[in-house]
Amino acid sequence: MTRITTWDPFREFARLTEEMNRVTGDLLGQRSERESLRGAWVPAVDILENEDAIVIRTDLPGLTADDVDVTVDNGVLVIRGERTFEDASEGETYHRVERVYGQFERAFQLPRTVDPAKIKARFANGVLELTLPKREESRPRTIKVDVK
Repeated sequence: MTRITTWDPFREFARLTEEMNRVTGDLLGQRSERESLRGAWVPAVDILENEDAIVIRTDLPGLTADDVDVTVDNGVLVIRGERTFEDASEGETYHRVERVYGQFERAFQLPRTVDPAKIKARFANGVLELTLPKREESRPRTIKVDVK
């Protein structure tokens, strides 16, 4: 199914401004207030939709289900957690640390078509999969037209 998406130049400008602020803040050794609130890293997500549900898959390598909290409040789905840094054992020294550690948070505004009471979460192989079932009344249905 092809979906038509409208281009919003103001949204693109805001995204570009935020990215430029992040880059200049990194160069100056500063972090934006938003990044401080959001956490040190932002896990990647895939969001897909089918006839019955919206599915959100979040990459959380190295974490377990106990490290992650998923909440729904006032129509906003929030995924929170923390990946902690593992100290080197005695006799070991880190020469490079590129993986990001710390708290993270992702928030998504739920469309009205989703039934928040029926959301299911599954965690396997470092991937959190959330299934957000659509309300029955929002699913497409065929209406038969009587011919007289």
